[in-house]
Amino acid sequence: MFTGIIETAAILQHIQKEEDNIHFTFHSPITNELKIDQSLSHDGVCLTVVALENNTYTVTAIKETLDKTNLKNWQQGSKVNLERAMKLGDRLDGHIVQGHVDQTGTCTAVKEAGGSWYFTFKYDTVAHNITIEKGSITINGVSLTVVNSGNGTFSVAIIPYTYEHTNFNTIKEGTVVNLEFDVVGKYVARLHALTQN
Repeated sequence: MFTGIIETAAILQHIQKEEDNIHFTFHSPITNELKIDQSLSHDGVCLTVVALENNTYTVTAIKETLDKTNLKNWQQGSKVNLERAMKLGDRLDGHIVQGHVDQTGTCTAVKEAGGSWYFTFKYDTVAHNITIEKGSITINGVSLTVVNSGNGTFSVAIIPYTYEHTNFNTIKEGTVVNLEFDVVGKYVARLHALTQN
């Protein structure tokens, strides 16, 4: 379980393909605090540490994860948002984030607005995921508030701190991002669908 409050960035050092799986090796400022079997959110994707060596750590993504996320687009040198799992009793500063990406979205516009930025995204509605005005959304692991919610589209406002301390400063028109929709909203939508049948 995560909160969507990014702790630091990880830089992708090495990519190794093994059959349908891909092993990603990263360096981060918290590498020396990690341990084998630890869960970490990488751009919103919960991955398990499988190896630690020479101030780097390795995680493995299976085909299911690669198919549903933007991990297949990562390249050596990619900057990835990193968050360790929350501790029981910690403050929940963002919102409840599972680290289970629902689908990807594509940035359609970036607009500077007097020191902050508005990012607009579109996503395929075939999976029936929804956003609501002022609701929560997770983009590349970052907990954000939805503005301008529409059918298959929404925007978020990014403050300078978030812009500087996450990989939002690398997102531009056409960039593919990981989306995790609000878990409470997903349950409500599912229950509503069941009552209509």
